[in-house]
Amino acid sequence: MKRFVQGAAVLSVAVGLSLAAAPAAAQAQKYPSRPIKLIVPVPPGSGTDLIARTVGGKMSEHMGVPVVVENRGGASAAIGTDALAKSPADGYTIMMGYTVHATNPIFNSKLPYDTLRDTAPIAYVCYIPLVLDVHPSVPVNSVQELIALAKSQPGKIAYASGGAGAGAHLSGELFRILTRTDVVHIPYKGNAPAVADLLGGQVHMMFDIVTTSLPLIRAGKLKGLAVTSTRRSSLAPELPTMIEAGLPGFEVVGWYMLLAPAGMPKDVMTVLNAEVNRAIKDPEVGAKLGSQGVEWVGGTPEQADSFLRAEMARWGKIAKETGMKAD
Repeated sequence: MKRFVQGAAVLSVAVGLSLAAAPAAAQAQKYPSRPIKLIVPVPPGSGTDLIARTVGGKMSEHMGVPVVVENRGGASAAIGTDALAKSPADGYTIMMGYTVHATNPIFNSKLPYDTLRDTAPIAYVCYIPLVLDVHPSVPVNSVQELIALAKSQPGKIAYASGGAGAGAHLSGELFRILTRTDVVHIPYKGNAPAVADLLGGQVHMMFDIVTTSLPLIRAGKLKGLAVTSTRRSSLAPELPTMIEAGLPGFEVVGWYMLLAPAGMPKDVMTVLNAEVNRAIKDPEVGAKLGSQGVEWVGGTPEQADSFLRAEMARWGKIAKETGMKAD
């Protein structure tokens, strides 16, 4: 009898402890319960940084925990991406990736991480189209006229870019392949000197982001021929797309994607994906970045993953065909 009472007492204590621990366990499983680190793999002040801070700030408001930006610039975003890849896949470290996330594996065989094995898309956030600009002295007013001019002067038409492997370079190479023209690439160390030489007439053409291009086009300092997205820019609806201008398959945009370390639990991925989609639909976010040419996308992690893989395959093929290399 005494042994039974003692056993019952032990059982009672165990049940009591179990019941007491249940709320604590439930609380521990709730996500998010502490600040989230948002890696931005470029220095402060860039377009990537602005988009990350704007979207991250709105996510923080909705989720009730701080989303803290940590700039980890360098090596074309490889330093920040490596930090992400080596972080715990618990939802408390994420990253705002951009176009080079797809092209880095193509141009850098010594990356310290594997893009598809070590990182996972949360959501395709947004993109910014480029504009095909030409100097006013170039005697063309359409993409087809530019193609005809380039074919009549092989090796004489030069296009600028902010560096090999950059969006302007990718666009120029795609233009060269699709039009079968011999246009010459002139790489610069950044977009600013490239645009400066385009304005000075040292080069004939350039694909530049819409926010930089439009003020120069409207001031008469450049001629804009088309945008590189599949649909017209809301900032310049008068400009046709490259596809409308007669080049099927021509799509190059500066895109931004929220990423996580691979292996993140599905329930956490679901929460983050929902919060990104909620943030980019917020009117305040749209008002702040709409004037910068940002076009919002959103969607599921699976859609973002498919897009990333397609980008890697497409640019891998183009790089192989052209021998294109990064500096």
